[in-house]
Amino acid sequence: MRSLLNPILPFNIGLALHNRFSNLIYLCTSITLSPNSLEYISNKPIHEIAFSIYSFLQKCTSLSCLKKAHAKTFAFGLQHDTHLQTKLAILYISFNRLDITSILFECMPNPCSYFWNIMIRAYVNEGRFRRSLELYRMMMEKGQRPDKFAFPFALKSCAGLSDMQMGKLIHQHLVCCGCSNDLFVNAALVDMYAKCGDIEAARLVFDKMAVRDLVSWTSMISGYAHNGYSTETLEFFDLMRGSGVKPNRVSILSVLLACSNLGALRKGQWLHNYVIKTGFESDILVATSIMDMYAKCGNLGLARTLFDETRGKDVVCWSAMIASYGIHGHGRQAIDLFNQMVKNGVRPNHITFTCILSACSHSRLLEEGKRYFHLMREEFGVAPKLSNYTCMVDLLGRAGQLSEAQELIETMPVEPDASIWGSLLGACRIYGNLDLAERVADRIFQLDPFHAGYHVLLSNIYAAKSRWNEVEKIRKMMAQRGSNKVQGFSLIEFDNLVHKFGVGDRSNPQSEKIYSLLDELAAPMRRLGYVPLTDFVLHDIEDEAKEVALAYHSERLAIAFGIINTSPGTTLRITKNLRICGDCHNAIKFISKIVNRVITVRDMHRFHHFEDGGCSCGDYW
Repeated sequence: MRSLLNPILPFNIGLALHNRFSNLIYLCTSITLSPNSLEYISNKPIHEIAFSIYSFLQKCTSLSCLKKAHAKTFAFGLQHDTHLQTKLAILYISFNRLDITSILFECMPNPCSYFWNIMIRAYVNEGRFRRSLELYRMMMEKGQRPDKFAFPFALKSCAGLSDMQMGKLIHQHLVCCGCSNDLFVNAALVDMYAKCGDIEAARLVFDKMAVRDLVSWTSMISGYAHNGYSTETLEFFDLMRGSGVKPNRVSILSVLLACSNLGALRKGQWLHNYVIKTGFESDILVATSIMDMYAKCGNLGLARTLFDETRGKDVVCWSAMIASYGIHGHGRQAIDLFNQMVKNGVRPNHITFTCILSACSHSRLLEEGKRYFHLMREEFGVAPKLSNYTCMVDLLGRAGQLSEAQELIETMPVEPDASIWGSLLGACRIYGNLDLAERVADRIFQLDPFHAGYHVLLSNIYAAKSRWNEVEKIRKMMAQRGSNKVQGFSLIEFDNLVHKFGVGDRSNPQSEKIYSLLDELAAPMRRLGYVPLTDFVLHDIEDEAKEVALAYHSERLAIAFGIINTSPGTTLRITKNLRICGDCHNAIKFISKIVNRVITVRDMHRFHHFEDGGCSCGDYW
């Protein structure tokens, strides 16, 4: 022992462990000891030595210093001292050495609950959620009772993995352990359920909380926003502010997302002013989200102004503005901005290329899109991901290059999913290619047999060909598989409220006026040349009934509501959750001319700006 403690000689340590495969793991450190700290404690009793080392650990500010103290625990046979080993673990984690901490943990025959918690939390912070849950299970198997410090991190792992089954099991555990009233545990429960998509369960936990902190409010708001409950997001945000809780960055981003989804421009403008007052405008992600919100609410000019004023623009900001030009059908401007980004030294990533390829697709820029897809790997060294291939298939399909699109899918190096085949199926719908559509649909249903959207798309293709027997077969197939068609709806913001309309909807208090106005518009529309495109009615009914069904689609109801409630010349902004149908697209062109209004409709793919009988998409979408 004395020779090992000679302050002049190097001090060599080997940590040996026996892992599950019975292999020895050695962690060796070579440390030269200086004579001014721990070298002169060997004459003290062992408990005083342990205390001295612990005190020394409190002052460790470097990894080498920490390793020196660690070496001493072996020199004095203190490698199983729980307090010392736990303190070492905490310090190693602070130096980001989870590998050494893991070895320390495995060395301990009976780690205390605090050590278990340290390890579970460490893996969560590293994003290694599966390993974190493995430790949680091991802790339970060894009879170690979890406490209120373990549950939040275990639940965070479930949220990170979207593992609601395990999350529910942990929920049962924490109730049995008497932790169901803990603020932090409940906040983690709310977050877990929200991120796993069960917003109702999250709300139940939230409503039972005696005290609600910023984390629990933010989890609910974020959960509503990311699960498609945009209206509820705005309502909950107002409730949070009314309760005296000051919003944070995450809640503001969630509300901006909700405004974007709803096309709620006025609410978005109010939130922009709020961001300025509260100082969040300097946050690049918040600034980017505000810009994106304006673009998705139809005000592309203001989005570009904010983009130009934003300092320190990163690749996310540039990509968002490129995407904004794309969804508005301004492919050339998107290309110009991409070139400017590269000139400014900002390197594009695969998301940037998704944005530029999508912009080319919406603007019929086939050759340009092919060029950027080639440059992606050749000039910028960015390997195409599935989203990039999907954009290329969409680009080729919209341009009528169906065979080339199919060939790209079948030869690309990544495994195709239902989404990329769905892009080709959409192109088959545009060009009426039933033979290819049936082959593509077979591929899709093998990959995703329960997705209602693909069934409906194939049904549309059959309906356009008057193949009503096949339409009925698909409906029966959907019923057997439990696939429910997504109901189309349209939104319009008026008087600080977002009004929602479904097809044939008569729930609005002004329904009588709305339907009357649409009936009044029918005659002048026909005089200007409007002819109903009855192919877009998916039922085998008489032509007259088809025309009636088309006349009251959700976007037309929303437009009529806007005409009734706004002054002449006011731009109408409509948001639709599905792709606008060809007949409505045709009809709105005529309506814009008759009422002398600019009408913008954002469907699930892009913006359509209708004015004086024309549309910005040039009938290409």
